[in-house]
Amino acid sequence: MNADAVLEIILPAFCAGLLVLSTHVPLGREVLRRGIIFIDLAVAQIAGLGVIAAYSMGWQVDGWQVQAVAAGSAIAGALLLRWLEHHWHDVLEALIGVIFILAASGGILLLADNPQAGEHLRELLTGQILWVDLHHLLPIALLYAVLLAFWFARGAKADSLSFYLVFALAVTASVQLVGVYLVFASLIMPALSVRQVTAPRRALWLAYAVGASGYLAGLWLSVLLDLPSGAVVVWTLAAVTALASLILRRRERVMA
Repeated sequence: MNADAVLEIILPAFCAGLLVLSTHVPLGREVLRRGIIFIDLAVAQIAGLGVIAAYSMGWQVDGWQVQAVAAGSAIAGALLLRWLEHHWHDVLEALIGVIFILAASGGILLLADNPQAGEHLRELLTGQILWVDLHHLLPIALLYAVLLAFWFARGAKADSLSFYLVFALAVTASVQLVGVYLVFASLIMPALSVRQVTAPRRALWLAYAVGASGYLAGLWLSVLLDLPSGAVVVWTLAAVTALASLILRRRERVMA
């Protein structure tokens, strides 16, 4: 495969990764601050359950019905998690795990009679980031622009309800774009890499850089080695996160 062909494949996929990171990096930092690490897995799986339910009804993958069901499912799940946060905070992580496994099992049950169930589940978990087209990214870019404008306008005033609603809508779009595994990795890993950086703006941009580096390296490797892109990007994100965390930790110690 020549360089031009590789670039034609990687460029749209990298743009998709940057779009996902644009919302998931600030949301991931908020997830770490709140201590609800597995909320993204639960909400992503609920959104995926909505997509599977829409498939089971025979609706087109790109149809508005699928998007409406997925978004509605994610918002309902997010509102349920917000209610649990207020009333069952001491066991919230356990309840998030229960919701995740129920949504995952529900998806398997809905696909029980589908001969292509394995393929649907694989796409839901690992995504098909290498096969995205640039024109498919425009609606997601517009959605993310609105969500980011709202999120940064609220800033420190962002309440629990705002967080959960923005989170649900962002994850609904990203899980169909890159899959559940990369949604979790994009939210948590860049945020983890800068957890010791005290300056908020600097931490945000460093987290973006970590995420972008992980996506770029992973996409190149997946194409060159002919390996599943989602899984490779998860591993490269983890490697870049570990390296960045080590460098930043040493830098903070020297400065201290």
